[in-house]
Amino acid sequence: MSFLRLCSSRSSRPETLRELLLLPSGCHRCLQLRRHSVRSSELPWGFFRRNYSSIIPKKDVGKDQPCEKTRLLQVLEARMQQLQADNITEVKCTEVQFVNRINVTHDENQSSTNNLTFLPDQEFKKSLNLSTEAFVEEKIAKEQMGKKCHTEPVIPKTASAPRKWIEKLDKEKRNKTRRQLNIVKKIKESKESLQLSSTKSVTGAKTTEMGSKSTSKGNVAKAPVTHRARPSVMSNREAKSDALHDFSVEAILAEVENLDQQLINWEPSAKLLEDEEGNKYGDAQRNILSYVEACAFINDLDRAHQCVMFHHRILTRRKQLNIKIYSVLMQLWAKKGSLSQIGNLFSLVEEAGLKPNLGCYMAALECMGRMENCSPHVIERCFQQLKEDGFTIQDLFKNCVFHKDEREMIMKAIWAVDPEFQLQPEPEVEICQSPLVKHFYSKIEPIKYPKLHLCLEQLKERFDRQLSREQEDTISISSVEATKPITEKMKRMVLIFYYRNRVADLRAKWHKSLLQAFREFKFHLAGDRSCSWKMNLYPYLCLLDDKEYVDIMIQSIANIPPNGEALLTIAKELGNRIYNKYSIRKKIKNEMVDKIKQIYYAYIELLAKDTELNNFLPREHMVKVEKEMNLGLSLLSEDSPWPHFLIIDLGTHLVDLMVHEIKIPMNTQSPSHERKFIPVLYHMYSFRSNKQIGFIKPHPILTELLSQAAETTLIFDSCVMPMVCAPIPWTSPRFGAYILAPTKLMRCVEGALQHQLLLEKCKSSDLHPVLDSLTQLGNCAWKVNKPILDLIISIFNDKGSEKLEIPPPLSEAPHMPKYDPKADISPAAKSVLKKKIAWVRKRAAEMHSLRMDALYKLSIANHVRDDIFWFPHNMDFRGRTYPCPPYFNHLGSDVTRAVLLFAEGKPLGEHGLNWLKVHLVNLTGFKKKCSLKDRIDYADKVMDDILDSADNPLTGRKWWMNADEPWQTLACCKEIAHAIRSPDPSKYISYFPVHQDGSCNGLQHYAALGRDVIGAASVNLMPDEVPQDVYSAVAQQVEEFRKRDAEKGVKIAQILEGFINRKVVKQTVMTVVYGVTRFGGRLQIEKRLKEVEDFPKDHVWDASHYVVQAVFSSLTEMFTGTREIQDWLTQSARLISKSGSSVEWVTPLGLPIVQPYHRTRTTLLRSNLQNLNLQISHDATQRPDTVKQKNAFPPNFIHSLDSTHMMLTALYCYSAGVTFVSVHDCFWTHAFTVDVMNKVCREQFVALHSQPILQDLSKFLVNKYRYNIPADRKSKKLQDYQRMMELLSKELKIGEFDLEKVKESTYFFS
Repeated sequence: MSFLRLCSSRSSRPETLRELLLLPSGCHRCLQLRRHSVRSSELPWGFFRRNYSSIIPKKDVGKDQPCEKTRLLQVLEARMQQLQADNITEVKCTEVQFVNRINVTHDENQSSTNNLTFLPDQEFKKSLNLSTEAFVEEKIAKEQMGKKCHTEPVIPKTASAPRKWIEKLDKEKRNKTRRQLNIVKKIKESKESLQLSSTKSVTGAKTTEMGSKSTSKGNVAKAPVTHRARPSVMSNREAKSDALHDFSVEAILAEVENLDQQLINWEPSAKLLEDEEGNKYGDAQRNILSYVEACAFINDLDRAHQCVMFHHRILTRRKQLNIKIYSVLMQLWAKKGSLSQIGNLFSLVEEAGLKPNLGCYMAALECMGRMENCSPHVIERCFQQLKEDGFTIQDLFKNCVFHKDEREMIMKAIWAVDPEFQLQPEPEVEICQSPLVKHFYSKIEPIKYPKLHLCLEQLKERFDRQLSREQEDTISISSVEATKPITEKMKRMVLIFYYRNRVADLRAKWHKSLLQAFREFKFHLAGDRSCSWKMNLYPYLCLLDDKEYVDIMIQSIANIPPNGEALLTIAKELGNRIYNKYSIRKKIKNEMVDKIKQIYYAYIELLAKDTELNNFLPREHMVKVEKEMNLGLSLLSEDSPWPHFLIIDLGTHLVDLMVHEIKIPMNTQSPSHERKFIPVLYHMYSFRSNKQIGFIKPHPILTELLSQAAETTLIFDSCVMPMVCAPIPWTSPRFGAYILAPTKLMRCVEGALQHQLLLEKCKSSDLHPVLDSLTQLGNCAWKVNKPILDLIISIFNDKGSEKLEIPPPLSEAPHMPKYDPKADISPAAKSVLKKKIAWVRKRAAEMHSLRMDALYKLSIANHVRDDIFWFPHNMDFRGRTYPCPPYFNHLGSDVTRAVLLFAEGKPLGEHGLNWLKVHLVNLTGFKKKCSLKDRIDYADKVMDDILDSADNPLTGRKWWMNADEPWQTLACCKEIAHAIRSPDPSKYISYFPVHQDGSCNGLQHYAALGRDVIGAASVNLMPDEVPQDVYSAVAQQVEEFRKRDAEKGVKIAQILEGFINRKVVKQTVMTVVYGVTRFGGRLQIEKRLKEVEDFPKDHVWDASHYVVQAVFSSLTEMFTGTREIQDWLTQSARLISKSGSSVEWVTPLGLPIVQPYHRTRTTLLRSNLQNLNLQISHDATQRPDTVKQKNAFPPNFIHSLDSTHMMLTALYCYSAGVTFVSVHDCFWTHAFTVDVMNKVCREQFVALHSQPILQDLSKFLVNKYRYNIPADRKSKKLQDYQRMMELLSKELKIGEFDLEKVKESTYFFS
């Protein structure tokens, strides 16, 4: 409904629209006529207008439109309005007669029968010549108005969304010209047929023919067609009129049936890119939205308005607009106080077939609040229209995000009408009803949550530091290579300073050259203001200061490896850095910094050790503080993620500037060659996996110059560094973690949006356990183990050590063999030489990558060595949690884990020292099959080696170097040495994290799901005196199969004698739970057999084929229910994806999950450097990739279960006051609290699998996909649908394993 109508006269006193809306025109009719005069070459907008609501029919609309144009879509519009009713009804027309205008009215008092009546409008006021044939035909049509159109209600097939009908209607209107030409052609043919037989009923024949076609396509039977009696003699004009008129109606009805059929076959996965308001977020919509928001940020209102009008003006482009785009533009006009423009936009929203959202009304009220003399009657009409659209004033403050003074302006407008208006208190926050956490949130007993070991003022000071760092967006740190002592002569030091100065001078020149080229490029894109409707990159180049763009480009040069980097990778990095900076600038501009600071200061009273408040969860207290300060949703991020295409396009243009503008002298040491410049970067092509890709490669002169300069500074974005204050607690999918830097709650493939939309559609209370667990993981404070870090850095600067996983520098890379093309060598020798050259290049690239990765990690660790820091957490689409900082975190390698300690220490207590010993032996990998007592005894036995390793790590016996995890082993040796040498080991304050790792955790979940007795015993779900090793058990079972077959004379079984061991089968057993196929398993075993020197290489293929069959057979026998469950998951996913849907499910904690595997779509991006073919496999508008969907469902489902178990353990450990972090299925805590964590871990595993997980999954899948009924009931798709429903509802058999025994199992996690 148009916003212009809300101010129409509904009271007794007459008021004009000019008085109500301050519009230049007097009424809506004048506005229509003005539009028509401007666009005389197009069809009038009024011709395409329609209501989004079927409850309030529009009357007397379009009287000034040409009758012939309105006839084409009358029945289609009626059909659309009919389907928008609350109950959708199929209409069977027993007789179709042509009328002047058809509207649909819905009798609300007869909702049970859903009667629909077709009513004619009043006569159109014709401005046409009375002698025209159209007028004569119109007059004849009017005489037919007495005829009736009978309707017959039919049971609705599906409750289709009205938004889809609007989309289908727009599709028809895009093809209007073609259809009009076809109709004219058919009209001429009908006239010719009438001349041959004027007495034949054309209407009956045509209608019968069309009816039969529609019936064959659809599944709705048509009622018999009856005809009224006609005079035997009919004038030529009357016959032509009837034929023309009936043909038009029945043709449109056939089109309606065709649309109905297309709606039945509509792909349900497309809804993954729709929000709660029905806004679509395809690439086109996101591109326009990003463009309009960028224009809004730079205050370029005209460019944003012209862009929207350009897309709205043409029907083929109008479908690319959603209501959010209109609302953003309205908010821009609200800042200008232009109510007339907002009124026009409301009219455009109606013409687009969209429903205004709260953002639209927020903009209208804000504008009214900014106006000095806004009529209260206008505001009242706005309130009335707001209510008619199903909203309330309270909804504005509950669901809208306010910035700056928007809230005050809206309150000003409200108080102008209702001075006593007060916001209603928000209801109590709902509690998650999941049985797994119901006790956790009930708080029946008084509970005190743990605090940080810092006082309130320290936490405030740390927040200010973090805020300053994020506002600057980048941070410069010292490289650990700078600590390398210079042992060469003074001449070498002079050269280093010379090269550093030389690099600094070159960068200054590059900065000047790039800045000039960038400004010229931006000026060129700005173009003529008369063409501002054209979308280009200009607004995105104005988001930051020009110098910031240049700094980003220059900083990226140092990150390009000597062998080059893919153009796509560099472009993506540049585009993402600009987006991150823009997001931070946007929050600063919207005055969010002071609000966040005010709330955070109140929030940390919960965490500080010198305050008494401790009975709230961090999320609960944060929400409570927001309500008390009346800020609410104003803290939520409104960052609209840029489409992947846009990020690459923006980055590619910047790379183009770098290639053409950055140059270097040919000889950096000779002043005589200063004027001869060459490009620093080169664009070239290379092959990766048989694909030709564009590469950006630095010139060797630059590489050598940077190497000689040995620069001491590294520059990082603030969002990749650990936080120096406790992270913002996650309170919603759009707020948490960093203060200003954009952070996704659910990380996903670049450009995928369906996960975020799915989270936002969730009930907020369902996400509370997930949000609280992520907050708890992020609130763990860390510090650096300085002695271990110093030792690692010393080895890093001394050529590294591959044995200790410290990558060596490029100077240790293999030397490139010399190749002389003119040399007389044999073709075979030449081939060997080329292969060696390729291997050397590959090895050098790998060494550079590993070296830089280690440099970043060690440099960051060294930067925070004297500080306390935090790792904010988010999760992937399966629910698995990850630290947000990508380089330095506890999920890293053995090196990075070894330098991390808890910032808060706890005494070892009675059993803490023993747990340190067990942890040490676990890290060595020497006693995996031994009991805990045997491991402690072994640690005591080798105590001399442990103490020697702690005291003399590089000069002693070096016992620690032979461990599986050498650096963590060394760190544990030092911790044990300190504890033993302390006066009382039980009182020794330990900061060291102790790990408890699951025993083949994926198979543990499968065994618990299927209640497998044998499988449960194999993966330590049952109590036993010693740990069971499932890999050894499978190897033993395979050996028994081999012996049996060898006795039968099977040759390959005889050859394998003595070669079946744990190492051969381990990888296959470990990955079978994650969906590895027999083909993949054979390749794994083949690789292991090739590593055995004594095994005959001629029999590797046959042997690997035999062993993989035996491994799968062994697992089937040991885990009877596992294979059945895995097959059920795989086949279910296959049939679901074949039906056109992505596989979705909900974890036992209420987290919604959707698999982002779709058929690859290629998008061509043209640039000056090259054309890029972007392979996009996450587009939810494409059909699902059946192979990926079915192969990924079993492992992803198991991953969602192990993440649920981890989150439950985190929550209940937090309530027990236990420090807890995890690396997926490896749980960390203090040595003092290992016993408590083990108890909680087992209890939550039993609680999780005591739920009917498979039954709930089956019910969810059946309810989710039972509507995917194929249109053709006789096709193979219907059979697949029936098989799918039978499979999804299948009840799986389970064993008799008692889950309670898990609580008694010592080695479940150990």
